[in-house]
Amino acid sequence: MTIDEELLRRYPRTEGLRVNFVTSLDGAAAVDGLSTGLSSAADKQVFRLLRMTCDALLVGAGTLRDEDYRPLTLDPERRAWRLASGLSAYPRLVIFTHALALDPEHRALRDAPVRPLIVTPAEPGDHPLTEVADVLVADLAEAVARLHAEGLTHLLCEGGPTLLGALAGADLVDELCLTLSPVLAGPGATRMTDGRPHPPRTMSLIHAIPADQALLLRYRRAHD
Repeated sequence: MTIDEELLRRYPRTEGLRVNFVTSLDGAAAVDGLSTGLSSAADKQVFRLLRMTCDALLVGAGTLRDEDYRPLTLDPERRAWRLASGLSAYPRLVIFTHALALDPEHRALRDAPVRPLIVTPAEPGDHPLTEVADVLVADLAEAVARLHAEGLTHLLCEGGPTLLGALAGADLVDELCLTLSPVLAGPGATRMTDGRPHPPRTMSLIHAIPADQALLLRYRRAHD
């Protein structure tokens, strides 16, 4: 990956919790169960850049399994950028799960360059996951506060819809980076957010960049 300096200027590192999603024009977050059917070269470039700049990457266990996440190794150019910017070579993977239903042999855990963190409301006991990851028993707000206290202040969430719904419900989302794919997915597809209803939060548009028939959107939370 060649780092696009102009794109980096449009997506700078910021304090708080940033969410990155790609959806169809009618709000689907997946086609045939995966987001890859909605992605594009421009979306992938933003995806890789946001991973490069974050301190920790947050993801739900279901998304990690369904999208078959790879280890967050990054390529040499992105690692060099991070080190030159005073960051660690790799971001930390943070996985949210209600039931610890993860395989310790999953490659994103087994081959992680930095020991992952698993956040769960369930006491792990001697669960085999403790051999490959640290386990934090906490709710969302407590977990985010803990990450901030450890100096991981620029957080990136890649979903899925249940985690986004929970983060929005707890009013923890500071920024949304959304790629609108030029696709009408139709009824039945997974939508971008799921979970319990919550009060709306107004966001302010920072930019809208046309890219290969898609639209790269960036929103920040509006001032209270």
